[in-house]
Parts: sequence; structure tokens; C-alpha cells
Amino acid sequence: MFKTILIANRGEIACRIMQTAQALGIKCVAVYSDADATAKHVAMADMSIHIGGNAPADSYLRGDAIIQAALDTNAQAIHPGYGFLSENPDFVDAVEAAGLTFIGPSADAIRAMGLKDAAKALMVKAGVPVVPGYHGADQGDALLANEADKMGYPVLIKAVAGGGGKGMRLVEDPKDFADALASARSEAKTAFGNADVLVEKFVTHPRHIEVQIFGDGTRAVHLFERDCSLQRRHQKVIEEAPAPGMTSEMRRAMGDAAVKAAQAIGYKGAGTVEFIVDGSGPLRDDGFFFMEMNTRLQVEHPVTEAITGVDLVEWQVRVAASEALPAAQDDLTINGHAFEARLYAEDVPAGFLPATGTLTHLSFPENARADSGVRTGDEISPFYDPMIAKVITHGATRDIALQRLSQALAQTQVAGTVTNLAFLGALAGHAGFGRGEVDTGLIARDIEMLTTPPVHHPRHAVAAAMALSGLDTPTGAAGFSLWQPLRRAVPLAYEETPLVTHVEVIGPDLQHWTVDGTDITALRRQGAWLIDGQPAPKVTIADNRATVFDGYGIPFDAIDLLDVVATDAGDGNLIEAPMPGLVKAVFAKAGAQVAKGDRLAILEAMKMEHALLAQRDGVIAEVLTQDGDQVSAGTALVRLEDEQT
Repeated sequence: MFKTILIANRGEIACRIMQTAQALGIKCVAVYSDADATAKHVAMADMSIHIGGNAPADSYLRGDAIIQAALDTNAQAIHPGYGFLSENPDFVDAVEAAGLTFIGPSADAIRAMGLKDAAKALMVKAGVPVVPGYHGADQGDALLANEADKMGYPVLIKAVAGGGGKGMRLVEDPKDFADALASARSEAKTAFGNADVLVEKFVTHPRHIEVQIFGDGTRAVHLFERDCSLQRRHQKVIEEAPAPGMTSEMRRAMGDAAVKAAQAIGYKGAGTVEFIVDGSGPLRDDGFFFMEMNTRLQVEHPVTEAITGVDLVEWQVRVAASEALPAAQDDLTINGHAFEARLYAEDVPAGFLPATGTLTHLSFPENARADSGVRTGDEISPFYDPMIAKVITHGATRDIALQRLSQALAQTQVAGTVTNLAFLGALAGHAGFGRGEVDTGLIARDIEMLTTPPVHHPRHAVAAAMALSGLDTPTGAAGFSLWQPLRRAVPLAYEETPLVTHVEVIGPDLQHWTVDGTDITALRRQGAWLIDGQPAPKVTIADNRATVFDGYGIPFDAIDLLDVVATDAGDGNLIEAPMPGLVKAVFAKAGAQVAKGDRLAILEAMKMEHALLAQRDGVIAEVLTQDGDQVSAGTALVRLEDEQT
């Protein structure tokens, strides 16, 4: 067994690996960028090595620096986690050339599955069913368009070196194919350094079901399936295991196909074989098709751990240390049901744009597993994936596990940045999802319902106002009249809208409030406040903002009446960067006529491309940026001429 390993990653997966490795008595070495100098994974590690600047290319993608860090700390092995270098066969070769062990599959296995087109050809040879499509080397625009016409729309354009939804576009009409192809190639080139694509028939009512496999280089087993159908723009949102509606016949067929795929390449370590499944009716053992194989640990691996009782990271370490598979197929069984929800710093009303910010408060309920790489006080930076945590629940049945997920999300507390927490809560409570009616189009169909903002009530405003004014403490009424109630205003705003809020402190245990004309009583009993007859929710304060932890976190801001200034709301002519990022391409030209919806620029941020569109018809007055500019949120990029009145 290894004495010391280096984790070539960051965030929650680095922390997850350390948790298991340290429990096995293995010392862990962390690597970190400038931005991660005080990160959680650095604090958890036994040793840490600085490897470069903030951008991944200057740090976490520097294989040479990572290998040298392992050598300098006498590590015997490197665990890549997922993302970054985890599926880079050249890095595996370099690790082994340095006399170190790579905790994962061989470089040959990664190469075999690294390109989707070659992988599908290999799967056909191994007898694994594949989706109809074009996987050829000829990448001519006309040929690809012709192949799409032959297989019939809708089709999916997918980067051959892709993953995580990057370089993927759904095309439902032939007239949109050329633009979608150009966009997919551009994103694929940025993300993977390879602009080649394949084109596949899009399965209607598709479900995304994947099988966890594990091999020791000679034989392999599967640890059953996960359903990852709940997706938004090809990004997984909530995963579960096992898949709802799964039959024993289909489970056996999918498991056998996944093991065939693993054994065809002599697979060693943890991997996932992903299938697209026809969800238009009951699941059939002839209704699934190979999509791709991920030659690494998956983000959603905790749900498999929950239903099998297997620590997949421990298995990875043990097999990498030349041990045989810890279990045979017949030893593995399913116990209950599990869910995982991905909590992100995202601005949902703004179209799920990645967000940044300092976490002024972060806590999770004790009745759920929370894998997180951040803590209260940590910053969500613009340089990396904005994941805050994965919230995982388990139960004897699907209904119980889902109820526990809903409860866990309701009890999760985050302040300091906007998140998708309310969106996750809405998904967990979605009636169709509750019945197991899942497919990859569910979120898109019900997006308006799922993104309805949480409702705030006057009692929430009272809780915030009490905390901001100090009236929630035993000494909070100090300075008020001892002889008669004193009425005072507590200026407050919700989403920049001022609330007319007043309080009369009757005594140390009684307060009368009015919020926009609604009367609310706050009464203290046995040291705890009741607001409008209900227990007062927890409130945290940071920078004059009170976050009320009810309804997934409701922020209220204190208003300084001495600092209120009139601001120009703007004339709508400026197109600004919605987040920090790199200006990938600028299409706007001064003097050009544009129509509402025209692409003016492409902003690359947090590993994704975002198109900036004209919000109205008009004429470009000025282009204020150029390709390659690094911009902050709110930077003006393009200005339109004033509208003629």
C-alpha cells in the first residue's frame, strides 16, 4: 500500500479523495494555484505544493509541475480526481515514466475511449449496441450536413473529445445546422484542443443511464446503474441510483454490455459506461445504446456508494497498489435508493449564469452527506467550476430518499452568492419526477415553473429587520422608551425594492411590526422568538445584508437613508459582461445594423461559452472590447446608438 499520494486536483473531489486516503493511513499531498492558497483541500492535506497561477493552464493542467511536486514530496502515486488531467493519456505516460503510479486506467485504455468516434467503433466490435450516427474522419461541413439529413432530425452534434456537455449542440431544423456546427467546434477547440465532431440521431424522450464499472486490468464488475436524466443543457443536475423503472432483465443486459466495454480495453480502476435509453415507454433490454465511456471517477459516484456500501476511492487506491478486485459480481447487491443534487453558485433568473462571491455562511444538515470543497469565508472564484457542494441522501425506497433530499435542500444554508438551491428544491418536489417520469427534456419543458422565485412573506422581512437592527437580542431594545412604545422605521429592501417597515417595541419580549401595511407580532417565549406565530428562522448578516434561511435563503438589504443617491438606470444601449471572463470572439462592428437576438460577442467563463446578444434592433455605435480581453462583470463591451424618438 502507498504511504503518500498526491492529488492532482482541487475542490470537492480533492477533499473526497483525501478523506478516504487519510482513513487508510496514507499521507496526502495537495497542489494549489494562487487562487487556492487557502482552500479547503489545502487545509486538509498533510503537505501542499504551490504549482502556479490562477488559470488552469498555469496550474492544474501543468503535468510537469504536478509530477515534480510528487517527486519532491516522496509520493508514490498520483490520483487525478476528475476533470483537468484525469483523462489525459500523455499525463499517464509521464507519471509512469517518472517512476510513479497513476491511480486510474492505463494510457492505452484512456486513448481507446478518449475519442467518441473511435470508441463507438470499438464498442461495435465488442458487441455493445450504439446509437446510429456518423463517426468518420471526414469533417467537411457539407458531408456532416448530408449525414444529418440522411439520419433525420433532430440530431446531436458532439465533440469527439468531449464531455460534460461541452461542444454539444442539439439541432432540430436543418437551417440551424451550420451555426450549431460552428459553435460546437469552437467550444470543443477551447475545451479539449480538438474541434472534430460526430453527428448522432437524437433519441426522442431520451434517458441518460450510466453503469459504474470497476476493473483490475484482467476482469471487471459493474456496480449497477445511475440515472442522470435530469439535465439542463446536457449538464447533470440531480442523479439517482438505481434508475426508476429498471427491470432485472435490462439491468443484466446493460451491466453485461458495460463489463464487455471495460474488458475490451483491459480496464483498470473506476469508470463509467454511459448509455442513451429510449424512455418513450417502459424500459426494454433492446432500447439502450452506448454513448461514451468516462475513464475516471464520476462526479455522481456517491449515489453508487450509497446503494452498494462500496468506497470507490478505496477500491481505486487498492487496485492501483496491485491488489485484485475487492469483490466479485455476485458479492454486489443494491440496498435502497440514493439521490445527489449539485449545488452551484449560479444566477438562475439570469439564465443560470455562473456566479462568484464570498461565502459568508455555509452549512448542511446532519441527515445528509455533503461533499464540498468550500467553507464559510471561502471565495467562489471565476477561474474554476462554481460548484459549492453535492448533497446526497439515501433511503430504503425511492420515495423516502427523495423526501430526505427535499428536506436536506430545505435545510441547506448558503449566503454570500446566488445559488441554484431553490431550483434544486423545485426539482426535488416536481410531481412527475416524484413518480419517476424522467427524461432529459423534463427541465426544459417545465423551466418556468422550476425557476419561479421563492416567495417572501412579511415575517421574513421582520426576521431580517430584527437581526439588522439588533432587536433579536435581549439587549436589542436598549434606548427605547421605558414608559411607552416608541415607533421607529427600519429601512429595508428586497431585491432593491424598498419595504416600508416600522416597529414598536412594547417590551423586551414583545414587538409590533408593520411591513408594507401588514401587521406582524414578534413574541419571545422561553428565549426563542415567534414571528407571526411561527418560530423565527435563522438569519445571518454580512455587509448590511441579512439572509433569512427559509425558502432556500431570502436576502434583505439594510438601507442607509443618509447614503441613498439617485442613480441613472441607464438607457439600455450598453451590452455588458454578465460575469468575469475571456472575450473569445467579437462579431459587432461599428456602424453595423443589428437585429434583436444577433450575436455580438462570445464570452468564455467557468469553462463554458456564453453568447452575448443584441437586446433590440439598432446600430452599433462603438465596440469597446476585442478578442482576447479579460473582463470583469459589468464591463461595457458594445454600445448601440441611441434610439430615435
